[in-house]
Amino acid sequence: MRGRKETPIRLARGLRTNQTDAEIVLWNRIRNRQIDGHKFARQVPAGRYICDFVCREKRIVIEVDGGQHADSVEDAVRDRYLTDEGYRVLRFWNNDVLGNIDGVLITIQTELCG
Repeated sequence: MRGRKETPIRLARGLRTNQTDAEIVLWNRIRNRQIDGHKFARQVPAGRYICDFVCREKRIVIEVDGGQHADSVEDAVRDRYLTDEGYRVLRFWNNDVLGNIDGVLITIQTELCG
């Protein structure tokens, strides 16, 4: 039966329309294969989680976190799940993305080449 249940795909679509400022800034710099031709998707379901950005080809997940993620046990569990699924997880704080986007992009590019 179909109802109002939030499926991962529906939830991901909603998150795409309600991105944080930091997510918007990063997305505008990694979309359309801007980093060495690597394709990223945003708000991608992975198991019971939704990842901010994913490069499926290189199996890299990028998470952009605000202060609510400091010392988050759930983030550690999520990272372990994604690592077990074969992904490398990169986490950046909102203020790093907003204040040092070039440094963030260099880190991402380094991981993509590694």
